[in-house]
Amino acid sequence: MRRGLLLLVSSPGGAGKTSLSRRLVADFKGMTLSISATTRPPRPGEVEGREYLFKTREQFEAMIAADELLEWAEVNGHRYGTPKGPVMAALEAGRDVLFDIDWQGARQVARQAPEDSVRVYILPPSWSDLARRLHARAQDDQAVIEQRLALGRREVAHWTEYDYVIVNKDFDHAYADLVHIYRAERMKPGRNPWLPPFVESLREEEV
Repeated sequence: MRRGLLLLVSSPGGAGKTSLSRRLVADFKGMTLSISATTRPPRPGEVEGREYLFKTREQFEAMIAADELLEWAEVNGHRYGTPKGPVMAALEAGRDVLFDIDWQGARQVARQAPEDSVRVYILPPSWSDLARRLHARAQDDQAVIEQRLALGRREVAHWTEYDYVIVNKDFDHAYADLVHIYRAERMKPGRNPWLPPFVESLREEEV
């Protein structure tokens, strides 16, 4: 039995972290996507337990008071946080958990579980490319896009806090890099407690 890992993937909005994360979860059965709790009301098409765990303000406050969250933050008047129980249970069971998360959340999770956390930052190849992607999504008006770009310029200053950085110039190449990182981290001795007794049995084996 190996111990699971926490793969924390961050990027400025539009740089591709969500698309890369969803594909990785789809391709690797031993990985699950962390589902955050939020006080934000559901948007059309969102399903409880799939996009988010929707909570009232009072329920969220109770989770904070009971120390049930690995991390939490308030964004645009709504609170978002990661329930601790399911994540720690997955680690103990040898399952990996992927977080599509901003730098603040990644910092908090890594502080609580430093030996289990692997942080990956996704960068766009250029700022003009990022702006093009945000416009192509057609999800926000121009004012919101400008706000996202301004926020992204501040967020990328935290890239040095991460273990790995991928420039998402080509999606397939960026995804291949993410897979290589994930597979290499799974092989680290500290995540494979079966290794010491296995090596000892090799040493004692008679030929």
